[in-house]
Amino acid sequence: MSDAKKPDAKRRNLIVATAVVGGAAGAGAAVPFVASWFPSERAKAAGAPIEVDISKLAPGELGIFEWRGQPVWVFKRSKGMLESIRESDSKVADPKSEEPQQPPYAKNEFRSIKEDVMVVVGVCTHLGCSPKEKTAADKAEMGADWLGGFYCPCHGSKFDFAGRVYKGVPAPTNLVVPPYTYLSDNKILIGDDKKGA
Repeated sequence: MSDAKKPDAKRRNLIVATAVVGGAAGAGAAVPFVASWFPSERAKAAGAPIEVDISKLAPGELGIFEWRGQPVWVFKRSKGMLESIRESDSKVADPKSEEPQQPPYAKNEFRSIKEDVMVVVGVCTHLGCSPKEKTAADKAEMGADWLGGFYCPCHGSKFDFAGRVYKGVPAPTNLVVPPYTYLSDNKILIGDDKKGA
């Protein structure tokens, strides 16, 4: 074999070394990429169910709790508020809660397990703003037919005290009822309903 056709040992070693380094770099880049497919402990905790104590909520009081980075409202409704829900049927877009914005056990007149306690995600279903409570006393601001509920100041969406959306407003659906269950009379587990409702 002539010198021109002999393989160059230095060149071959350089090619092998480059391939080994390239393979190691590829594996090194793949490990964090594959690891990113699995949620971190912090992400798991953010989506974990939360336990809330409602023992100090009086009728007409709203408790706000964070679950999955969103405000969850636990609202203790008075008898007058419960009556206003019945009176709102003709004003709301989905009076029987036909849209799947709640678990089956909350597909009822009050959209809740217990009549007097509303549990909803406090985010408007239009563009994600946070509605504010407006009582029946706010008729001057809200209109003569206002029975009380929640008003989104961003674009004017209105919801009754069951979180049902009014007709003719930008929000397309009722407020979302998250999965939840009662652990006792005054303790609610939000984010999990497998313990029975």
